[in-house]
Amino acid sequence: MPHLPRPGETVLGEAGAALPGGKGLNQAIAAARDGGTVRFFGCVGADANGALLRETARSAGVDVTGLREVEEPTGLACVCVDAAGHNQIAVSIGANKRASAAQVEAIPPGATLLLQMEVPPAENATLLARGRAVGARLLLNLAPAAAMAPEALRALDLLILNESEAAWLGAQLGQVGDARSLHAALGIGVAVTEGERGVTAVTGEGLLHLPAHRVEVVDTVGAGDAWCGVLAAALDQGLPLEAAMRRANAAGALACTKPGAAPAMPQAAAIDALLGS
Repeated sequence: MPHLPRPGETVLGEAGAALPGGKGLNQAIAAARDGGTVRFFGCVGADANGALLRETARSAGVDVTGLREVEEPTGLACVCVDAAGHNQIAVSIGANKRASAAQVEAIPPGATLLLQMEVPPAENATLLARGRAVGARLLLNLAPAAAMAPEALRALDLLILNESEAAWLGAQLGQVGDARSLHAALGIGVAVTEGERGVTAVTGEGLLHLPAHRVEVVDTVGAGDAWCGVLAAALDQGLPLEAAMRRANAAGALACTKPGAAPAMPQAAAIDALLGS
């Protein structure tokens, strides 16, 4: 559409396709396409959308044996994209509210867990506690922003947010919403993605800023998910944080060059090509 709707405004736009997506699905596909060995846990409905999401993940190389079918309809998002590629998203959570930490079987020591917030926060907190107990690497994308107990967040190895989510969490904690202040408040690694300005991360080893790649933007939907999924895959394969963030930056940029969410998650060869250019 020419611009994103303001409150009370109806904006006419072009017809769009129904495309597979969802934060967890996008991130799982991004990790698998970058060479990760990925198992995806969540819930879909017994409907055509659920079947589409299951097959989309499976065909990308994701193990979907942990994807459960429930009575609620599959989650659905309405995505508006303006002429500059900026987006506005409304989500009907549907079956996602039935996702449970109990679905995740024994967590192998050294595994990487990547979680996001389109599922019940209490289930995320339970899974983080289990992961910390066995020495897993724990990543949480606090998107969409929702309350998590500070003690649950302090279990993380890395908290990933965009600027609006960082500002929201900073307000909850009485802090400035940036990577440095959130790291100081929580004592964990924090990465804040900053759109066309890149990403800033603060860990116990200090501050790291990486600029964004310059690309022709078609649609920014899914860029953050590409970043998270590829970062998780790279860390899981032994890359140090800076190298993993460089791959994630390239993946996020490439996701902006294609429409949609899951279909826009890049292949490893494309990431390698952008990094080598």
